[in-house]
Amino acid sequence: MKDKRVILPQTAAWLGSFGRQYTDRNAHTVEELEELYRRNFGITRTEINRRFLDSLSRSLRVLEVGSNMGTQLLCLRRMGFERVTGIDLQMDAIQRSRNGKRGLALMQASAYEIPCPDGAFDLVFTSGLLIHIPPERIGPVLREIYRCTRKYIWGAECFAPQTTEIPYHGKAGLLWKGDYAGLYLRLFSGLELVREERCKYIRDDNVDAFFLLRKVHSS
Repeated sequence: MKDKRVILPQTAAWLGSFGRQYTDRNAHTVEELEELYRRNFGITRTEINRRFLDSLSRSLRVLEVGSNMGTQLLCLRRMGFERVTGIDLQMDAIQRSRNGKRGLALMQASAYEIPCPDGAFDLVFTSGLLIHIPPERIGPVLREIYRCTRKYIWGAECFAPQTTEIPYHGKAGLLWKGDYAGLYLRLFSGLELVREERCKYIRDDNVDAFFLLRKVHSS
């Protein structure tokens, strides 16, 4: 029987050459990622991570949805979080991570269908992933993230008070700034906000929101 699932234009873009070009642009080492954050915000990614995660047990099971080559996971591993896993649509990114012997558990999967049981992880996070999900289709992704976490949801996404589409490398329909912490809280009564920081870019007026949410009861 043929697979009758509809492939969204955004999914097709990330699976194809556009996604591979993204990996080419973002094939950072941890040191390069730290310097990128320093240039953008005047603070490293590790310093931001510590503000949100330093009090958490290093034994937590962590999943990144949209991990690309896994550089964010390497940052966490350097902090002592050893039980880290990532999923990404782009198999090229996963293979490049393996070829680079990064030693990460990465698998190809969609944010719409995370191949994990309910509550399989203690913390599920995204970093620049939700901004690429069409607003009319973001609900199923947030529900999958909520389903797979036992305790925490962590995010780092481009912020705007209202969902706002902006061109992404000259293409429409691929990036939306928004209030993603607010979206989670409106969708799930069982979440509470632990911490949120909004960091303005040094070079322009764009803002990224970093937020940590915690499950307090089942929605």
